[in-house]
Order: sequence, then structure tokens, then C-alpha cells
Amino acid sequence: MKIFSICILLLLGIPAPRAGILSPDTNLTAREEQIIAASKPEAAPRFNGASVVGARPNTPLIFSLAVSGERPLSFSAKKMPRGLKLDPETGILTGKLESAGDYAFLARAQNAAGTASDEIKIVCGDELALTPPMSWNSYDAFGDSVRESEVLSNAVWLKEHLQPFGWDTVVIDFRWYDRLARGQSGQNPEGDTLDAFGRCIPAANRFPSAANGAGFKPLAERIHAMGLKFGIHIMRGIPRKAVEENLPIAGSKFTAAQSVLPQSDPNRTCVWNRDMFGVNGDSPAGRAWYASIARQYAAWGLDYIKCDDIANLQRGRFYDASEIEALAEALKDSGRSVILSLSPGATPLNAAPHVTRFANLWRISPDFWDNWPSLDRNFELFSEWEPDAGPGHWPDGDMIPFGHICQRNCDVKPDRWTRFTRDEQLTLMSLWALASSPLMLGMNLPDNDAWTTAVLTNPEVLAVDQDPLGKPAQRLFGPPQIAETWIKKLADGGFAVGFFNRTDQPVKVDFPWRNLGFLSAPAVRDLWLRRDLGRQKNFEAELPPRGCGLLKVRR
Repeated sequence: MKIFSICILLLLGIPAPRAGILSPDTNLTAREEQIIAASKPEAAPRFNGASVVGARPNTPLIFSLAVSGERPLSFSAKKMPRGLKLDPETGILTGKLESAGDYAFLARAQNAAGTASDEIKIVCGDELALTPPMSWNSYDAFGDSVRESEVLSNAVWLKEHLQPFGWDTVVIDFRWYDRLARGQSGQNPEGDTLDAFGRCIPAANRFPSAANGAGFKPLAERIHAMGLKFGIHIMRGIPRKAVEENLPIAGSKFTAAQSVLPQSDPNRTCVWNRDMFGVNGDSPAGRAWYASIARQYAAWGLDYIKCDDIANLQRGRFYDASEIEALAEALKDSGRSVILSLSPGATPLNAAPHVTRFANLWRISPDFWDNWPSLDRNFELFSEWEPDAGPGHWPDGDMIPFGHICQRNCDVKPDRWTRFTRDEQLTLMSLWALASSPLMLGMNLPDNDAWTTAVLTNPEVLAVDQDPLGKPAQRLFGPPQIAETWIKKLADGGFAVGFFNRTDQPVKVDFPWRNLGFLSAPAVRDLWLRRDLGRQKNFEAELPPRGCGLLKVRR
């Protein structure tokens, strides 16, 4: 497999990854070795990932069946909706649905070891992201300086190793339009590249396929050919250079200077980036601006937009409701089904009625990094946002800083392997899955070791996050517990239960299942070890410091 991956990279003109960078994949405990062993996929096909997909009417759909098992696989479908086509060799579903409604078909995968099938439901209407997005994002590894070759090498690795388990999106973060970016602090708007209408375009010295006005369309086509979705990060507002030159807004009678907020408005400028001026989303000129960039993104073939400096509340600035609405409505009218993510956090809780209406996901914390206090704080934040999570709108715990991060990140140094312990990594993935958080990987994927790959490819843990019921876990309150307990109802009638030790000392758990309403001994399964524990009256275990247990329980 490794030789095959390197051959693909070389054929695409992508440098092969260096071997073993910083990986501490040694001194594994017995349980950690068991988790790695349990992650090895069986030879026979198995369906994973989302089984329910949202799309807007008459917009291009791209969706890959997530199936693990030995390659090659062949794919087929019964009762395929009109307007859609399934590639029998790749399992990539493409096409358009003309009318709103619920469409279901039976997908089948076959290889030399066996067959598997699953019902896939496509809901054509207003809602997207019916399960939390699962993606890779360039920021934690490359800051504002990621290059096209690095995006492609991560996309190829994701396609081969992670897509069979449901990971399906590649996102370029932060200042892809800066030809001077070096991954260092002190962003310089002088390097920003714009088109004649003031819209940011990819810097061709970093993204060669974008030359001659092609934008991100060629790169999007290469990523779509892998069966993956493609997204970018944008800053709220309009480039300062466009305002200073008073450039025309494409498709309108307005100019850039007419769209901006007045100098007296605290939302006019970003407190940490100098590229943009805030836009008056309530004005015709402001809405024309957002409509113009939405059309540009649709023409490029984008599926995902992460908009920054728009959702938080800090230093006298306010949650930018009018700009969120203008952007959301423009994307809805763009002709593509584009998922909208808002950043940074913390999004104010009193904005919940608005943000759940206009965004598919939104950050619940400031930038999240590989330290225990940040992870510990997210227990409280996920609990606060639990009533507002559900299909189409997900509180976002931010990127997952595992593996090799900070090669050229402008904010956090040094270049390193994650500082999270392995127990903390299990705690993070368990909490994110129970909370139905989007899963956004931040590492350089080709450097992943066996442990990191195992944590990211456990289909039973990922199934908790991608459960089609879309009901996040509730934290149990009441008498003090040795370990914190979270419980999530699943679509198949079972429950996912997490026990978390948020202390620095081992703790022993002896938890009566009757406390969760089980009148008889339920059947219990350890999801990390993928092992049945039998029927139990009590769950007994010793949790390591900052460690957890993640179980599935059935009556």
C-alpha cells in the first residue's frame, strides 16, 4: 500500500512524504496495541460513514460510497434516483436531482472476500450537512502558506486511507490568495492577489493550476475526480485593496467602496488580520458583493466555505448577523450545494436561533490546539450547545491537532508531533463523536503513524459521530460521579455511552447500568477495542488520567 501511495504521488507530480517525521509510534501499551490491531479492516466489504446526504435541487452532487475492505471493489445500486449515476469501479456518485424530496437506493459493494449492502438516503431540499462534515484542513500544519502540491498529497492520502471510513472533504485554509505568504506572523495585504472585480484569486506561485484566471477550478476538478469534496477558507468582508481602488462589484452597478461598513462601526476591521474591510450585509451593495464571490466559488466548483472573523464576540465586536445572512443566501443561490462553516469562536450562545438557521457549523471555542486545558474546556462548551445541534447545524469543536502539525503555522510553534497523549487523543475523538461535532483533521496526513491512523479509522467510533439520527449526547448531572458520563441515543435503538476521567490520576469506575434506565443487564461493546463485553449489570474499568471508555449499549 505504501509503495502504491508513493507511485500515485509521483504520477501527480507531488513530492513523496518523508518517512517517520517526529512519529513517537513506540512504547505502546498493551491496550494501545490492541486498538491498533482492532483497526485493521477485514477483507470483506463494510459500509461506513454517512448513510444520509443532503443536496439542493438541481445542483451538482458528488458523494463517494465509504466502503472498507480489500481492493479492488466493484459497486452497484438498485433503485438509483433519476439524474444520478454511480461509477461501478470507484463508487463515486454524481449527477443532479431536479426536485425536492427524499430519495433512497440500495448500494452494494463486492470484492473477492464477499459482498455488503447499505441503504443510502439523499434528502434533496434546503438542508445540507445532515451528518457532521469529516474533512482535512491545511491550517494546523501549514498556516497561511500551504502549496498546491501539499494539498494534493494530503488529498491522495485521505482518498486511499481515510475515505473508505467516511472522510470526504479537503479544505484549504487562510490566505491562499497571498503570493508572499511564508507561514510566519505579520500578514501583508500587499501580497494579496485580486481579479478585476476585487475578488481574491489563488496565488499562482503557490497554486500553479490557478494561473491565467483559472482560479481553483482545475484543483477542484482533480479533487472531485478522487470522489472528494473541496472547500476553502475566506475572511469576512471585502479586500481593502478593492476598496482603496474602488473596483466594480461583478454583476452589479455598485463599487467596492459602496459596500463597506462605515469607519465608526466596530465590525469594519478585523482585530487580527488586515486583509479585509467588513461589508454592510443589509445594503444592496453589500449583498451584491457576497453574491459576486458566491458565483465565483460556484464557478470554481467549491463544496465548502469556512468564513472567518464572523462568528465570535471579542474586543467590542459583535456577532455579524447581517454578513452571515448575506453570505448564506448568496451561497444558497449560487447553483451549488455549498456547506457554510463559521469561525472563529466562541460563538455567543444567544446567537443560537440565528446561527442554526443560516450556518451548517460554527465554532464553539477559540482556536483549539494540542493542550489539555483546551480539551477540558470543550466538555463544558459541548454541553452548553447540546440543545442546538442536529442535522444541518452542528456546534464545531474545531480542528483535531493530532499527528505532525505546525510545519509552517504562523500562530503556534514549533514544528512538532501532537502534544496530546494517546489517552487524551481517545478522549478527544470520543467526546467529538458523542457531541456530533464536525471532524476536521489538522495534521499533515502522509506523515501519520500506525496509532494516528488507527484512531482515525475506527468505523464504530466514527459511526457514533455520523449516526443518522443526529442527536448529540447529553452529559449526566446529579450526584458526583467518579467519571463524567455522557449518553447518546442512536438511530438503531442503541446508546453510545462515554465515561471520562478529567483528572490527573487513574480512577476506577463501577457504574450500575440501572442508572441509565436499563431494567435488565444490557449488552455492552467496547468501541475502541471493537470487543463485545457481554451482558452486564455494572460497567467496571480503570480509566487512566485524562482517559475514557466509549461503549455501545443495547437492551
